[in-house]
Amino acid sequence: MTPTTATAAAPAPSHPTHSPATPGLDERITRALVGAAVGDALGGPVEGWTPEQIAERHGGRVTGIVGPWYGDDWRTARPVAPYHKGDGHVTDDTLMTHALIRVYEKVRDHLDAYAVADHLVPDLLAPRWIPELEAEALPLQRIFLAEKWIVARLHYGHVDPREAGAGNIVNCGAAMYMAPVGLVNAGHPEAAYAEALEVAAPHQSSYGREAAGVFAAAVAAACRPGATPETVIDAALAPAKDGTRAAIEAVCEVAARHDDFEAALLPLRAAVTPFDTVGPDYRSPALGARRPSRLHAIEELPVALGMLLVGGGDYRRTVLGSVNYGRDCDSIATMSGALAGALGGEVPHDWATTVAEASRLDLEAPARALARVAREVFARDLERRAAHEEAFTALAGER
Repeated sequence: MTPTTATAAAPAPSHPTHSPATPGLDERITRALVGAAVGDALGGPVEGWTPEQIAERHGGRVTGIVGPWYGDDWRTARPVAPYHKGDGHVTDDTLMTHALIRVYEKVRDHLDAYAVADHLVPDLLAPRWIPELEAEALPLQRIFLAEKWIVARLHYGHVDPREAGAGNIVNCGAAMYMAPVGLVNAGHPEAAYAEALEVAAPHQSSYGREAAGVFAAAVAAACRPGATPETVIDAALAPAKDGTRAAIEAVCEVAARHDDFEAALLPLRAAVTPFDTVGPDYRSPALGARRPSRLHAIEELPVALGMLLVGGGDYRRTVLGSVNYGRDCDSIATMSGALAGALGGEVPHDWATTVAEASRLDLEAPARALARVAREVFARDLERRAAHEEAFTALAGER
């Protein structure tokens, strides 16, 4: 179903056609968002386990869509129950990504913290199809505690949206759904970083919020014609601060020595370990986990960027490396899938079809909607830039 498009305040600029070898904006947005959802679905059933446990459970590395870890017992088996993770079902990463796109559809301009309060929070309280629950439910009933925080603080607590993220656990919750911010600011990583920091303010603080900004910048950079994994890393590092920057540098230095994810799995984990507060047991975080810090970083973003390097930007290699890494691999594969797709990497058609059918979601409709919004926002930016130039020129007396 195609969303209703509001009339733009400014006409969208015309755009050239592109060959399949050099995908244009619309195709990159589609590949990024479909790629993120497919990565999410592939990583979901093995989330929380180690590479060794994954290989033992599946008789080798995961090479595509697999079923639930506990088979038919997924409804009751802990720690996964009651979610049907596997068989092509997307998780909360995709639910939040699509929710943010719907906010862009309503605002049809750059977003701020108040847009999250005014539009994202109500969206999380509206019934929708939840693939892992195989039922219609409130997204609030599926999302993790760190995301429930947004609703608790803004809907019930009436906290200033720009300050609501303070006090939440620091994790990848905000970063995992920031690809749309990068895509709306396609080709302009500095703007993507700034907007993502604003959008993430009601959700996260510290290195969780920083990761959201850096991930959005990386997605925006991946959309640039001629972009490579290396240029994406450079663009991500440019605004990155503190532990986030150090973690990306450490992981990518190691990743650059590998072109096979099997050999890279343990070295990448070793590289990110000094910055990761969760600790070796993913399901039993240490006492100091997820607290604000200038020295630490979330694990997911550096590893996603590292896997992008290891995979050479190829979608399949990048995402399978992320999935087989284990731990929070649905979010890692969501991020790396978005980056590989934005670079122009082709998402395997059979994977995308299976995920769309299993999740009962149209994975391309959100991309079409966001592409229209991105063009409208760019037209508005051009008008704003022209008005600024005229005003500044007059003020500076250069006419």
